[in-house]
Amino acid sequence: MLYLPRIVDNELTERLAASGAVVVEGPKGCGKTATAGQLAASEVRLDIDKEAQAAHAIDPALVLDGKPPRLLDEWQVVPAIWNDVRRYVDDSGGGPGQFILTGSSVPDDDANRHTGAGRISFLRMRPMTLFETGHTNGALSLAALLAGDRPSSTDPGLTVRDVSERIVTGGWPALHDSAPQQAMRFNRDYLRQVREVDVSRLAGGRRDPQRVGAVMQSLGRNVATEVKRGVLATESGLNPLTVDDYLDVLARLLLIEDQPAWSPSMKSAARLRKTPKRHFVDPSLAVATSDTAGPESLLREPSHMGSLFESLAIRDLRVLSQPLGGTVFHYRDSNKLEVDSVVQLDGKWAAFEIKLNPNKIDDGAQALTRLVENINTDAWGMPACLGVITATGYAYERPDGVMVIPIGTLAP
Repeated sequence: MLYLPRIVDNELTERLAASGAVVVEGPKGCGKTATAGQLAASEVRLDIDKEAQAAHAIDPALVLDGKPPRLLDEWQVVPAIWNDVRRYVDDSGGGPGQFILTGSSVPDDDANRHTGAGRISFLRMRPMTLFETGHTNGALSLAALLAGDRPSSTDPGLTVRDVSERIVTGGWPALHDSAPQQAMRFNRDYLRQVREVDVSRLAGGRRDPQRVGAVMQSLGRNVATEVKRGVLATESGLNPLTVDDYLDVLARLLLIEDQPAWSPSMKSAARLRKTPKRHFVDPSLAVATSDTAGPESLLREPSHMGSLFESLAIRDLRVLSQPLGGTVFHYRDSNKLEVDSVVQLDGKWAAFEIKLNPNKIDDGAQALTRLVENINTDAWGMPACLGVITATGYAYERPDGVMVIPIGTLAP
């Protein structure tokens, strides 16, 4: 399969130049092995190579020896290899670029596992952005926007129907050239594997696939909202503690990723809300929790599609801002002011509203300007950018200074 360049490629190169080992973490199917394989000089697939697993138990050096950088794919299948890598890096003088470890889940905390601080770097990988799949014109660089540039762009040609198809398909490399119907089947099979195999394997005991599916369906219905576990429990018919257990496992499988609330210092007396927003790592998984949802049904449900579009934009903002050291938050206060996304970097911040409906651009711009009025800008500074991310249309700066940013223009 032709390798599609990824935004994370440069990050991996830079981290290998600075650390003895780099751990690339991301959900199954997001492209970790292919990306790591672009730089690896040798490799071992621990999830499928039973002989390598047996060899490690006899002598770890049999698995670790190889031309560097050596790729240890799905390292969590052999958890003991973590400490072996750390010792190997130490014993060889701590030089950079010796190992790349990929993992599709986060193992349980283990008191016997060394932290690897100073030796091992962690790199998060997610499904592809629209820029990486070739569905943007790349006219608006997020880095440039955060540096104060205000570029414009003609309509990139992405339609609302196109957006619905990208939501259903997702950013999975294996589905790059797939039709929506084929992608829907793939993604539903993906979640079936999660329910029936992966959750129980990671949790260390059997979990009822139907119950896991009920929680995922509730998450899918409430994507991009601050839904609380009590609501998830009620909708799925489960005890809240059981829901917590399933949410923990899904997070460790890197399939869900909460969007934390932003907590700046304020001018106003408004109280900040702390509840995170719920997202799957890719909006296609939220769609796949339903047996009936597809591009056409999304177009008939603009409210739900709006939430999925928001989740799509959050996915892309996370990937695009990660090389800049950015973290993606949301904002909500007791005065009912909500802002969909705040990207915070070291020493600067930017805020974005995400609107599928072009008639809501004014509402988004007003929310952004109200946010600036409420923030203690003496402490936080003025925003590097305020923008309304839309599904379609042109990119331009409004008279109030708010950028209108079609998602089909966003680039690193």
